[in-house]
Amino acid sequence: MQSLPAPRLVATDLDGTALRTDGTVSPRTVAAFGRVEESGAVLVFVTGRPPRWMGGVAGAVRHRGLAICANGALIYDLHTEQIVESHLITVDVLQEVVDQLRANVSDLVFSVEYEAGFAHESEFLLGGLDKGALTARVDSVTARPCAKLLALHPGMDADELQATVEELVGHLVTATHSSRRGLIEMSAQGVTKATALAALAGQHEIKPSEAIAFGDMPNDLPMLSWAGTSYAVANAHPHVLAAVDHVTAANDEDGVAQVIERLYG
Repeated sequence: MQSLPAPRLVATDLDGTALRTDGTVSPRTVAAFGRVEESGAVLVFVTGRPPRWMGGVAGAVRHRGLAICANGALIYDLHTEQIVESHLITVDVLQEVVDQLRANVSDLVFSVEYEAGFAHESEFLLGGLDKGALTARVDSVTARPCAKLLALHPGMDADELQATVEELVGHLVTATHSSRRGLIEMSAQGVTKATALAALAGQHEIKPSEAIAFGDMPNDLPMLSWAGTSYAVANAHPHVLAAVDHVTAANDEDGVAQVIERLYG
């Protein structure tokens, strides 16, 4: 039987997917990423992470590829470590969204991700790479355009909170989530991992049928639906596992690398 050609584009989420649980990139995964670029295919990291969280990843993967950051709002060149494209939430939309959510959902607190930098209300509990980092506390999160607005609730489930946010302000922003806590990430209306990935693929004249994508959380669903071939890692959110074509091994078992090795071996 004749083998199918390897994809022309490989798109992968980072946290929970290509990265191990401790946030590192394994040597096996680094080598697999190298195979993609050496084959002439396009390698894209598609993540909810902001560019300021990408320095360690860029170094670990030897500055290979491009990154779609902040769920599609920012395009980041890992070779130069520079933002090359932005899709921001405007101040007027930001103000309306925050006002609507405050009026209808008690105990919400907010933070904002800018093109360069991060600011949060004093009650916002920091997590991940922001915990212990030097970040700015602000009285107003609506002072200037941002790449991503985050809303944190101390008690609500993430899926429940996302449904509430979509009902209230889904006509103004695109909401998703990528963590196990009640934290919703909002981008400008219509901006998703898929829209950014489709635009990038178009620049290279790559069709969805020529792309493969990997993910683990609901913010990956648009990208996984766009790609001709979709994979979830075994540790993925149930909604993701139900939506994909294939399931590979968990992130701590280098599931993404396993697939790449078969395709580009």
